[in-house]
Amino acid sequence: MYKVVVIDDEPIIVEGISRMIDWERFECRIAASANDGVEGTQIIRKHAPHIIITDISMPDLDGLSMIAGIKSEFPEMEVSILTGYRRFEYAQKAVNLGVTRFLLKPSNLEEIEEAIKVMVQNLKEHGIKPTDSGREPLAEEEKLDTEASNFIVNNAIKYIEQNYPHKITLSEVAEKTYVSQWHLSKLLNRHLGQNFSEILNNIRIKEAQKLLRDPSLRIGDIAERIGFMDMAHFSRVFKKSMGISANEYRNTISQKDIEIHT
Repeated sequence: MYKVVVIDDEPIIVEGISRMIDWERFECRIAASANDGVEGTQIIRKHAPHIIITDISMPDLDGLSMIAGIKSEFPEMEVSILTGYRRFEYAQKAVNLGVTRFLLKPSNLEEIEEAIKVMVQNLKEHGIKPTDSGREPLAEEEKLDTEASNFIVNNAIKYIEQNYPHKITLSEVAEKTYVSQWHLSKLLNRHLGQNFSEILNNIRIKEAQKLLRDPSLRIGDIAERIGFMDMAHFSRVFKKSMGISANEYRNTISQKDIEIHT
């Protein structure tokens, strides 16, 4: 049987989809259900379903990021959205990320069954049989050049840029982008050629370069403002990145400013 996971914050919808559909007719069974996106991603990793039917407008959920995370980390999974969110551009983006069907609430039974039929057909066309736990794993390179993966990387960078002054971790960014730490690490290395620490430090050092132009700011204060609690660590990272110390960089900038104004 193909395993199915249903995710919706309305228990009555989860119950209705689980009980009203003759799943055996489609060679499927309900493996698990969830009422929010965080729990949903957890059970997806636990049960490795073939098919997912999910809402995207749930509390504390970035729906597109969740979809992108699923399709990036598990590209062989079939996903259909059932939602009351009616913006066309949102639906278009979801389809670009690999969603099979975008159904609007209230959908009738025939529409949902048609979506299930298409998802099952897609699985069979990819060589996944009902008794399989899944097809042969994709090569890592194939998992990493997709639209969903680009979406995840862009969101990860955006999150780092917005939160670099704080102590952030790869685990935190992975949670916000709905993928595992391992998968996010692979994506960052593949798309940007850098690991998480390098990306975070580069963003911090770029901000330090701007702040060093202000002579009223002490270097220790700048280090703390951009997220370094340890001045010595900041000094090492800055010199490794720029080739000179932060103080030498500031003096170089000051000298250039003098030359420009004379």
